[in-house]
Amino acid sequence: MRTFLNEIIEILIKKELTLATCESVTGGMIGSNIISVGGASKVYLGGLTAYSKQIKIQQAKVPPQIIQNHGTISKETAIAMAEGAKVKFNADVILSITGNAGPQPDEDKPIGLSYLTIILIDKVYTYELHSTEIERNNIRVDFTYQALTKLLNLLKSV
Repeated sequence: MRTFLNEIIEILIKKELTLATCESVTGGMIGSNIISVGGASKVYLGGLTAYSKQIKIQQAKVPPQIIQNHGTISKETAIAMAEGAKVKFNADVILSITGNAGPQPDEDKPIGLSYLTIILIDKVYTYELHSTEIERNNIRVDFTYQALTKLLNLLKSV
């Protein structure tokens, strides 16, 4: 994983882009992986772990009606989290993720489902991710890997 993390940081530095994260299901794991790479401080501004519904509303600025209408595990919430983080951090690239790592289905959403949004300058990309892992922490690691892979692929395309 270290190699492609280095590549993410190198691309961000080369393109003079900053990055911030807003995480729920991964609990800060994405940001932690990013800062494990030397040079990350040149591009990574910070992250918000918005695990509870209240913090999603208060800190990530997710409108309550989005959560009421779509739930915390939804593409709409992932988009709103990314938009809130864009305002909070003013970064060029925002990555947000929300989902269910278990141990129970939540909001009628299965274990192993998450939604990822990446704002790349002025474009919004949203993905539905699935994990076939069984254990909670392995699901979170899988979502982290999938999210960072999507980020790398997007960065390579611009």
